[in-house]
Amino acid sequence: MSKESEALFWPAVSCVFVMTEKRLDPWGKGDVGDYEDLFKEFGIESFDKYRERFENRYVRRGVIFGQRDFGRIAEAIEKKKPFAMMTGLMPSGKFHFGHKMVADQIIWYQKMGAGTFICSADLEAIVVRDVSLEDARRIAIEEYLTNYVALGLTEKNLTFWFQTDYKVPYYRFRDMLSKKVTLNELRAIYGDDLTTGKLFSAITQAADILHPQLREFGGPRPTVVPVGVDQDPHIRLTRDLAGRFQSEYRFIPPSSTYHKFMRGLTGGKMSSSDPSSYIALTEDPDTAKKKIMNSKTGGRATVKEQKELGGVPEDCTVYEMLVYHLTDSDKELEDVYASCRSGGRICGECKKICAEKLAEFLKEHQKKRKEAGKLVERILKEQAK
Repeated sequence: MSKESEALFWPAVSCVFVMTEKRLDPWGKGDVGDYEDLFKEFGIESFDKYRERFENRYVRRGVIFGQRDFGRIAEAIEKKKPFAMMTGLMPSGKFHFGHKMVADQIIWYQKMGAGTFICSADLEAIVVRDVSLEDARRIAIEEYLTNYVALGLTEKNLTFWFQTDYKVPYYRFRDMLSKKVTLNELRAIYGDDLTTGKLFSAITQAADILHPQLREFGGPRPTVVPVGVDQDPHIRLTRDLAGRFQSEYRFIPPSSTYHKFMRGLTGGKMSSSDPSSYIALTEDPDTAKKKIMNSKTGGRATVKEQKELGGVPEDCTVYEMLVYHLTDSDKELEDVYASCRSGGRICGECKKICAEKLAEFLKEHQKKRKEAGKLVERILKEQAK
């Protein structure tokens, strides 16, 4: 992509993150701020130097914008050395297009040869989100795992587990982690409102991230965790713990990548608790089209103003749907961006195009969901061994 094209395209991808008093909050409280301070405030590094080395939509378009120690992962991919990818899912609501970003990354890493570790954070759903164990299990399987398989996840090198139902070495290791972290340290990372449930959840997530390097699960190897930037406190804690247990386990500090969040269709945060803010991958296609037609855009108040002043694709949730999910063509996106900016395209036209693309995607995806059942059953049987 040319520099001229970048000038049209990259500014259209937005990002917000949850930060309170220069502290990222992984449990979603606090004010929403600009991400530009992340590099200097938290030591996250730019992903730019890897952009041309990997063919991935989110990398190419700058949606994956930050990283910690990704060089280890880049080397493993390029030299075909062993590495792992670990991520978790929060089984507390519908699987929507905001979650699809992580699923796409999981599948990409799996295709690149990663040992693929996916955790259902049902324990966290119980102690932090007040979701019952029964509902957490059902949501993890019906909403997440089934959608993952429909999107392209396979059994190859896959380990899937529930935090409440896994193998003994995992729990032994999780409990040992508490030996080398203090309550004051956890408060410094997570804030003074750290509850017992959050404390337990934080230690469990560190075990989730590090345990693929235990001897019983494959041994030390580079491991990458793709997350939204709000989860960085968990990454920092885990990297510290990896160093403290170096003599016992020879851990390689986990790497991480950070992706930008999609805004909700109404312009604010995309939230599973607000159905008007998202489109689920199980959504009826006609209902999804209506949501797109009613979504917030970067258009002007009138058609006349739009043609005279041009639109603002940076503020458009419809354009974001195209950027993140609904077109692989950068040229198409550049044309949309340029025509919106120049006033040559009105919002109704864009909405109709996006709505049709969305409906087509959902119809095809939902067919794949119906075919995913047998593979999901096999994955769950393997998890139960």
